[in-house]
Amino acid sequence: MSSPKFRKGTPADRGKLIRFPAPQVPSEHGNVWNTLRSLGPGIVTGAANVDPSLVITATVAGAAFQYSVLWVVALCVPFLVSIFAVAGRIGYETHKGLVDLLREHYGRVWALACAAVVVAINMAMIIADLMAVSAALSIILQQKRAFFVAPVAFSIWYVLIFRDYRKITRALLWLALPLFVYVAAAIVTAPHVRELFSQFLLPRISRSADYVGAVVGLFGSLLTPYVLVWQTSSRREHAQIGEHTPLEAQSRAGAFVTSVLSFSIIVAAGSVLRVPNPSDMTTLQAAEALRPVAGDAGPVLFALGIIGAGMVALPVLVASMCYSISEAMEWKAGLSEVPWEAKRFYVLISLAMFVAAAANFLPINPVKALYFSQILAGVLTIPILAFTLTISRDRRIMITTNTRAQNFWIGAAIGGLLAAGVVYAWWKTAANV
Repeated sequence: MSSPKFRKGTPADRGKLIRFPAPQVPSEHGNVWNTLRSLGPGIVTGAANVDPSLVITATVAGAAFQYSVLWVVALCVPFLVSIFAVAGRIGYETHKGLVDLLREHYGRVWALACAAVVVAINMAMIIADLMAVSAALSIILQQKRAFFVAPVAFSIWYVLIFRDYRKITRALLWLALPLFVYVAAAIVTAPHVRELFSQFLLPRISRSADYVGAVVGLFGSLLTPYVLVWQTSSRREHAQIGEHTPLEAQSRAGAFVTSVLSFSIIVAAGSVLRVPNPSDMTTLQAAEALRPVAGDAGPVLFALGIIGAGMVALPVLVASMCYSISEAMEWKAGLSEVPWEAKRFYVLISLAMFVAAAANFLPINPVKALYFSQILAGVLTIPILAFTLTISRDRRIMITTNTRAQNFWIGAAIGGLLAAGVVYAWWKTAANV
């Protein structure tokens, strides 16, 4: 067979050189654009980590303890870089999720234990984040929060069931942009650089259960287990369809977004707000942190940021929880699967959204629900990190194992959370005796 593109040679062609067209050199603009696109999932991971729970927790901590909690964010930077990279590599190299690997290599009991921890954390955060998004809509539209619970829950359910989650993920990146108003608010409201860094490097640590609770809550909001489960499960699907992703660059991008926004929220809240009891803050009080940079539009910008953050994080929270249950029970799962081929997985998504919507009609302060869900997450993150560290070091499972730095930082995160959790529980118990 011959064709204009691949024609057979003839005697007249003898002695002639074959000249191939010069390869097209991509433009510098194309390289920059491709680099930004490749970092998109990492940025989305960072934005998903900065969900309404983190926004409120950082606001409450900043309002109650000012700049004395900034060291927690700085300490979490190497934790986040290591954890994002390791969790992504697990999914990419094994083509399996975290709970799936536990079940195959360590038994169903450990897989069910891990799934139970994820369910406990994620359901608390799904309920709290749904409260936050509906409360933000009530600020903008001046209606009762209860009016918006069902529409928001249905929107999340519809995105997960009927839409292509990869396209939605790229679109959700733009919804998180209002959060960056906090960076401007921090620049406008922050004290002199020397004073800020002196309080950052030499913080005035309060010897109280509330301060330790704020530290545990910040750790929990930054090192949230659902991001680990999402990283392994989503990277598994990317690997299965042949997508190559620069894991190290994405992990740094995700950690950078999370850290900058957390730092800015604490500085902005610490400069403007003063709340003696962290659990008594309301949503409107939290919005006042943006007033110096936005004036009367501050509450609206705050609400838009909460809505964007919630709409980024809620699908990830729901999907990661359903991944964990499905992997523990050996059910077919995946947002790239059509609903009728992974029925149980999609039924779990529907059930999760129904339970979260029903719980939102309980008389609970949204800020209190968000804040204490992060303290719970801080305590329950310990076994998830331990499972992740165990699997990532197992040469029977992994093609490449962790670096010494990754082992050190993940181990340090486990030790730090364990110590803070024990101190918080001891002080709370002593205060109630």
